[in-house]
Amino acid sequence: MKKASLISITALAGASMLLLAGCSSSGGDGGSTDDASATRACVILPDAASSPRWENGDRPALEAAITDAGFEADIQNAQGDTSKYATIADQQLSKGCGVMLLVDYNGAAVAVTAKAQEQGIPVIAYDRPIEGADYYVSFDNEEVGALMGQSILDGLATAGKDPATATVVFMGGDPADGNAKMFRDGAGSVLDPAGVVPAQEPTGVWDGDKSATNFEQALTALGGKVDAVWAANDTNAAGVITILDKNGLTVPVSGQDASVAGLQNVLLGKQTATVYKPFQLEAEAASDLAIKLLNGETPTVDKKLDDGTPYIAVTPVLVGPDDVQKVIDDGNADAAEICTDDVAAACAEHGVG
Repeated sequence: MKKASLISITALAGASMLLLAGCSSSGGDGGSTDDASATRACVILPDAASSPRWENGDRPALEAAITDAGFEADIQNAQGDTSKYATIADQQLSKGCGVMLLVDYNGAAVAVTAKAQEQGIPVIAYDRPIEGADYYVSFDNEEVGALMGQSILDGLATAGKDPATATVVFMGGDPADGNAKMFRDGAGSVLDPAGVVPAQEPTGVWDGDKSATNFEQALTALGGKVDAVWAANDTNAAGVITILDKNGLTVPVSGQDASVAGLQNVLLGKQTATVYKPFQLEAEAASDLAIKLLNGETPTVDKKLDDGTPYIAVTPVLVGPDDVQKVIDDGNADAAEICTDDVAAACAEHGVG
């Protein structure tokens, strides 16, 4: 598999939007339009800890798109609490929703989806799959995993290591998150043919501190030997890197999200690459779908999940140290925030500023 090349946000947006072509205005599951609730998009975000994107990126992007189209956006955050998730949903449903756009948190969205559909409200699973949802909008999650797997192979090649004999630890995501399996499956599609067998694979989490603890235990079990770490996102990677630093080790580490910490670690050579997923593209695809449903249209989508759920998949991009400036140019990172004193020399070396 070749490393993905960077392409423009505009081109990516155009490609993702093609999947929404062919919409009709024949009604369908768009809900009634005879009351105020039919003009309201109800959105629940999962937390603010697993990624800064939810509050800093997705919330304003979704709100702007939905309100600019003349609809009301009720966007709330469950703050990592499944009980709060359910409470928010009940409050939103009591006020009325024309569509629900849900980011699942530990399975909390499954019951909410069922309640919404009992009221004839279509549900869009956003970023994470939800059992029973009417639509799923996310980046191509298996491709995300494959790109992370490729970054590990690239790093091993640079280090002169044979993938088939390398000691590789897998630090996956929380298995309660349906995306975690797709990331892992995508990684396997690249790493398995290369002969990579996990030397250790602790139970997955979406938590930097827990990831650090789990990795330290795995490293101890391996007698301190590791050649690479497939980490399922930048937060997990950051936890892993603290332990590698503590032990004076530098090995290929994968990640995704193009977070500030992730981009800094990429520039410093502590993380081989990060998978860049411009949230604007995902938010645009989801809000475009929500608006069509609020307008009473029935979108048609070409791609489907294994369970038959219509799936709008947006293309991710692999970012190495020489690609970091692209993320900044897109407005998804700040050079001043990345290029702190300990990263300044690396920024200069790779033309970041």
